[in-house]
Amino acid sequence: QAHMVESGGGLVQPGDSLRLSCAPAGRTDRMGWFRQAPGKEREFVATINWIGSSTYYADSVKGRFTISRVNAKNTVYLQMNSLKPEDTAVYYCARYSDTRLTIDNERAYDLWGQGTQVTVSS
Repeated sequence: QAHMVESGGGLVQPGDSLRLSCAPAGRTDRMGWFRQAPGKEREFVATINWIGSSTYYADSVKGRFTISRVNAKNTVYLQMNSLKPEDTAVYYCARYSDTRLTIDNERAYDLWGQGTQVTVSS
């Protein structure tokens, strides 16, 4: 199965918004977004179930980021509002594949993409 391809990153100012995209997301797969800042471990951001009825977020992004999906387009999105400098990172999406692990555990995910850079700076 194909690895994910992320897009939509860029350089923005604090308070701005960005929407990231990830494809091809399998229509029956739970998908997740993670990020890795320079010098830090990759961390969980958000996840969504296959139908889009259940989402879960890291506390650091709750209320600012929204994960969604359009299965007809095999695409998962991450709408990021009120961006902060600490959101600067490479953002990755992946497929949740190991149900023995929790949905915020990166080891539960596979088909990782190359990531898209998000830089928040004034």
